[in-house]
Amino acid sequence: MGRRLLVIDDNKDAAESMSMLFELWGHEVVCAYDGRAALETAARYRPDAVFLDIGLPGMDGYEIAERLRALPESARAVLVAITGYGQDEDRRRSREAGFDHHLVKPVAPETLYELLDSLDRH
Repeated sequence: MGRRLLVIDDNKDAAESMSMLFELWGHEVVCAYDGRAALETAARYRPDAVFLDIGLPGMDGYEIAERLRALPESARAVLVAITGYGQDEDRRRSREAGFDHHLVKPVAPETLYELLDSLDRH
């Protein structure tokens, strides 16, 4: 079953590559490239899952995650950190910000596929 996915990354090539992969797997995907656009898109699009880079300029991924949790349209979405930050402290901060999963770049396509597949089983 296809899901509504939101990919947020200031690296447009990375966001669009991930988006194309998700579309190949039958999902509907939109991208946002900064915090403000991410929050506006989430409110309008109502994603099932959000794949969010933490290291964004301006509003970082932690703040975006907290704000997404506060929006009724995205409060129940599965939030996935896609980041270069992989230390224990980074994982703790992502949990506290409301992320459900913390994946460290580079993320293998199989890992993304398995994560999305596990959502269908819940």
